[in-house]
Amino acid sequence: MQPRTKASLLWGAIAALVFLVLVQGYTLLVASGPTIGILSKLGVSGVVGVCGAASSYALEGWLARSERS
Repeated sequence: MQPRTKASLLWGAIAALVFLVLVQGYTLLVASGPTIGILSKLGVSGVVGVCGAASSYALEGWLARSERS
């Protein structure tokens, strides 16, 4: 696996986990009312992870070029 791909997948995993932590914090603070189901949380975190991985893969070259300038 190329380092660029590996880094992008790790950033995607970080994005998904951060989303889950934020949702859990929201659930703990707002204890009253209906809660969000676990499958919904996992589904949205998967979408966030894929978007995070794709955007980090797409923007890595641009960021590397801007750092050299």
